Amino acid sequence: MNKEIAEDAVFIPSEDVVAREIEGELIIVPLVSGIGDIDDELFTFNETGKAIWDKLDGKKRLIDVVAELQNEFEDQKEEILPDVMGLIAELLKRKIIVQVRNR
Repeated sequence: MNKEIAEDAVFIPSEDVVAREIEGELIIVPLVSGIGDIDDELFTFNETGKAIWDKLDGKKRLIDVVAELQNEFEDQKEEILPDVMGLIAELLKRKIIVQVRNR
C-alpha cells in the first residue's frame, strides 16, 4: 500500500465480509467479488491476527490496539507495531477492513 497508515487511524471490518470462529480459528469469508484475491476465497488468521481483528471495533486507534496487544502478549511495542501495521496494510489492500477515521 502506498499510503502510510497512521497510528491514530481507526478501522472496522468491511460490511462485505463475514467473520466466524470455527474450532478456535478465525475465518473471513468475502460476500462480494473484488474482495481479496481471485485465488483466495477464505482467509484464516493465526492467534495474533485474530487478536488484532477482535480489536478493530471502530473505536480503538491502532496505537491503542498495539498497547492492548503488548499487555496480552507481554511483548515490546517495537515487536508488535510492525506486525499490526503489516496486517492492517494487507487487510486494507484486500478490502477486508475499512478506515473509519483518524483521530
